[in-house]
Amino acid sequence: MLHELIRSALHDSIFIKFGLLGLFFNGMFSSFIPIPTELTISALLLRGINPLDVFLVSTVGSIIGGYIAYYIGYNGRLLKKLRKTPEGGNEKKSIGLMTKYGWFAIIFLSPWIPILGDVISIIAGVKRYDIRRYTIAMTIGKTVKAAAIVFFGLHLIHWLFKMTH
Repeated sequence: MLHELIRSALHDSIFIKFGLLGLFFNGMFSSFIPIPTELTISALLLRGINPLDVFLVSTVGSIIGGYIAYYIGYNGRLLKKLRKTPEGGNEKKSIGLMTKYGWFAIIFLSPWIPILGDVISIIAGVKRYDIRRYTIAMTIGKTVKAAAIVFFGLHLIHWLFKMTH
């Protein structure tokens, strides 16, 4: 039963169906829309795709997505078009974290915490956070996250394989 549940979850995602290209877009969109990459990465590793390729594609897609999120914030007119609700709690929390922690918030919160972290990159653009500092912090954060997901994904696959066989 566990085996069938895992199989259906790993074959039904649109990102998984397109392999590394799907992972690229999943990583890119996940930087400003809360769409987790963990399932796509695990599925591709389970299919036997080279872990280095998975890591590189996930990292590049996430970094490009981080720039898109920054640009959405930087270009206030675009943000106003996308925005349908008044400033919510997540935006206020993100602004507070960016103001208080700066680099730290971008490195550790943006890649790791869904929704709240996604808004941090947009807020960095709104606040015109220095693009060089943003690039360094965001690249480190997204790279560390991708490496961790691939590493733990490989261990999860080995554990699942042992459990089901």
